[in-house]
Amino acid sequence: MTVVPARAAWSATVRAGQYLTLTDLHGNQAVDFLVYDAHDTAVRYSAPDTLQAANGIFLTTGSVLMSNEHTPLMTVVDDTCGRHDTLGGACSKESNTLRYGHHTWSQHACVDNFLAEGARHGLTKRDLVSNINWYMNVPVEKDGTLGIVDGLSAPGLKVVLRAETDVLVLVSNCPQINNPCNGFEPTPVDLTITDGTAA
Repeated sequence: MTVVPARAAWSATVRAGQYLTLTDLHGNQAVDFLVYDAHDTAVRYSAPDTLQAANGIFLTTGSVLMSNEHTPLMTVVDDTCGRHDTLGGACSKESNTLRYGHHTWSQHACVDNFLAEGARHGLTKRDLVSNINWYMNVPVEKDGTLGIVDGLSAPGLKVVLRAETDVLVLVSNCPQINNPCNGFEPTPVDLTITDGTAA
């Protein structure tokens, strides 16, 4: 069990057959997430392959996180929140400036977390791809417009993922304070890896 502080990064190798449980401790906290094959990081999470396999844009129980080689990396085996975002991407200094003004340039962002944590595993900016946002509520309107609105999560809700192969997981416990994805106040989350059965 690891409590990841608000705004912090985390990474771990999850072995095939192990379970990773992400628990939203206080509710309304987005958790940005990337996953790579632990033995070949050129094989990594692919949003297009995952959405094609899911036949939809939101993730929940039964969704399979697919790689860019269309191989399964992890499977959502339990989800007490019900819907998770695949389109909103990771906040960055650049996107913050574009959306919220130049005064936000110095604010810490998920891309910073991914770059710092990824560097520990030999990853660079070229290795960052479109990510999953667990617990983030990004409705899509009929005209294709995306929104970032109050989350669907609540304290104690969880997502349980089973590793289908050995994977490297990168997490940014989102530091965003300019939109409702974290209720304007980032909070800690719990990440637990277990053998054989879900936490």
